[in-house]
Amino acid sequence: MVKDKKTLLDFWEDQMRQSHTSSNYFFRKSPSHYHMMLLVMSAYKEGNKLSVEELKTKLFKTSRPKSALIITEACEKGFFRLEKTSTDQRIKNIMPSESFIDEFNKYLVTLKNISY
Repeated sequence: MVKDKKTLLDFWEDQMRQSHTSSNYFFRKSPSHYHMMLLVMSAYKEGNKLSVEELKTKLFKTSRPKSALIITEACEKGFFRLEKTSTDQRIKNIMPSESFIDEFNKYLVTLKNISY
């Protein structure tokens, strides 16, 4: 096996060894957390703005109060940040932080190199 290749089991065990404060742990707490991560990163990669209200609406089977709690916690941990729009100060767009973008890109590279 190539040195850079990992098995799915190795990958999972590495993920579980990560600090409980890392994004790896945070976004795997529940399907809602993981879905939120994918929605935010998808909007970012496609160059689209995603408001907090749009994100709450798009989360599958997650109540708006629960969505708000997850968003708040992700911002407090530094994974996401909120930006006010120039046209309407009440609307806030959600963006991934630079450090989270780096972590996410490393995560994708690792996934691409997994072998069974």
